[in-house]
Amino acid sequence: MASAEESDVGILCYISSGPGFRGILKQRYSDFIVNEVDLDGNIVHLTSLEAPSEVVEDKKEKVVDLLGRDYAPEIESFKALVGDSDAEKLKSFTDQIVSGENANNDCIVLSPNSDKSHRTAIHNFFKEKLKFLVTDTVDGPDSFSKCIRVRLDSGSNQTRGRNSRKRKDRGDKPYDSRGSDNWPEHIGKFLRFHLYKENKDTQEALGILGKMLGIQSRSFGFAGTKDKRSVSTQRVTVYKQRASRLCALNEKLFGMKVGNFCYVNEGLVLGQLLGNRFTITLRNVSAESEDIVRASAATLEKSGFINYFGLQRFGSSSIPTHLIGAALLRGEWKAAVDMILDPREGEKDSTRKIREYYKQSGDIEGTQRQFPRHMVAERAILNCFQKHPGNYLQALQGIPRTLRMMFVHSYQSYLWNHAASMRVQKYGANQIMLGDLAYCKDKETEKDIIHSDLECKDVNGDDADVDCHLEDTSITDLSELRNASVKAINEEDIAAGTYTIDDIVLPLPGSRITYPLNDIGKFYHDLAEKDGVSLTNSIHKSKDFSLASMTGAYRRVFQKPKDFEWELLSYTDSNKPLADTDLDIIVNSSAAISCEGSNHEGSKLQDDCVPEADKLENEAESTVVITGPKSDSEENIQAGEAEGASETQESYLALKLSFTLPSSCYATMAIRELLKTSSSVAFHKTLLNQLGKF
Repeated sequence: MASAEESDVGILCYISSGPGFRGILKQRYSDFIVNEVDLDGNIVHLTSLEAPSEVVEDKKEKVVDLLGRDYAPEIESFKALVGDSDAEKLKSFTDQIVSGENANNDCIVLSPNSDKSHRTAIHNFFKEKLKFLVTDTVDGPDSFSKCIRVRLDSGSNQTRGRNSRKRKDRGDKPYDSRGSDNWPEHIGKFLRFHLYKENKDTQEALGILGKMLGIQSRSFGFAGTKDKRSVSTQRVTVYKQRASRLCALNEKLFGMKVGNFCYVNEGLVLGQLLGNRFTITLRNVSAESEDIVRASAATLEKSGFINYFGLQRFGSSSIPTHLIGAALLRGEWKAAVDMILDPREGEKDSTRKIREYYKQSGDIEGTQRQFPRHMVAERAILNCFQKHPGNYLQALQGIPRTLRMMFVHSYQSYLWNHAASMRVQKYGANQIMLGDLAYCKDKETEKDIIHSDLECKDVNGDDADVDCHLEDTSITDLSELRNASVKAINEEDIAAGTYTIDDIVLPLPGSRITYPLNDIGKFYHDLAEKDGVSLTNSIHKSKDFSLASMTGAYRRVFQKPKDFEWELLSYTDSNKPLADTDLDIIVNSSAAISCEGSNHEGSKLQDDCVPEADKLENEAESTVVITGPKSDSEENIQAGEAEGASETQESYLALKLSFTLPSSCYATMAIRELLKTSSSVAFHKTLLNQLGKF
């Protein structure tokens, strides 16, 4: 069995009845460009690779200013907080510092204190009153107490360097860097930047940046993951990192760039975006006539598409994620674990051999050593088995929550897709019906609240391949989403024309949602019952794997692309990009400026500019643009140009589309509506094979 087909997960219908045509999606990763849209509606672009000028505070001078005065009032306040003994200890310590007798590594340790709230008050005292000193917490003389350690803030953690002695050799606890805040007060503690990447998913890109910076990838914040096989630009935040340091990485980064730096007070979290702007090029377009292509594009703009969860939601392996989700909802813990660990058809030989080794030998430790780090779910299960052999539920709960909940959400998406298809098959896509659900007009919000941002590598419906390799991050799940206000359509609503087909929503099952008051509501229950799943009751006590413990949400059935643009292109070189990326624009702009700045004919700078100019000229010669309906004379000119190009090379037709979708929608579902063909990767690989280009 290969990966799930569209019909397996309920993707069955189209809105329009047009003939469709053939076109290849993602022949090149640059044929799929994604730019994030922030909460203010701005399209995120990489426009600058330069670091902003930064004012660096003179830390030593600032500390000297603080030391040059009498601290008797502060010592008295400290005495009221901790008592005479520690106050006298602090006075002696500050006197040493003022006199210059104290070295950076000297410190004092206050009396044991088992009251955490009191220790917090002491830490805050130093932050507010004695800013030239920093504190951290160390173990006390017994297992029930802690002590606060005080030292001069030297501006560097000398005991934490690469060449410092190990803790066991030093016989002391290293300084906790949280107690030393050397970050300037005048700028935000988070650096926000635009991440541009080519043919890399978000987690992979952040892993690379983290390794180069010496920090964990979870130190980064982002609003949503982006597709791997694409060119994408998105916002990222990182805690207390200088723009100049990240900017310097650009010289070493391959297929990635960072830029548009600024400092902000808060980091990004998943879901903080309105959507994505897509620029998609369909290559080798083939139709009975170009009129069919034009008509299909016009229909997509006018009528939209069925807002299905795309195939990426259900994984790319022979074990679709919704099947694992159904097993979890039934409480079949062993079956779910087996589906995650067992050999899968179509996997890489190396991965398949590891799975087969475990199935045959049961060697947990040996298998763990072989599994790659990115196989998070498998490694987590085996890790739990080492500590609790045979406890399948505990092993499943050991999977990072981000990932384990993805299986259940996948099953919810499976139900939603089938319900949407049934709605279209039974009632069509042009009119509302009694019992349909719609967002209440008086409380309707422009931002769709339609599904969890928890799916694996698919937070935004950006059509990423689901490999189920996520780290445990703090994100909003379906049970925490606000329940949008909906109502069932009645006869008065239909007579008044209050609602249109665009207002219709369907639920993702949960404890606080309403089902349609027509046949579609019953369909949900019948389909779930067929799978042995209850939508209202839980047959086990694990809340993570129960629809009854989740709030649920709603999703629009039909979605129209916004700011829709399209054009037909004739091209001869299949390796030539047909759309400019953000980096292309920067490079071309820099080249143009360099050329304009050269006044010496034959100079090296001028020579460097010539190839770029030739490149642009060649592109103009090999690409013919046809946008919308054309006059007969225009079409004759373009046909002549295309014919001239074909004297040396075969000419192909491409359709370039640009549109914006909300963060929960799948661009591949819009393309599916346009082509009337499968959106599966396997199908488009077949088309490429037929061309001999894959």
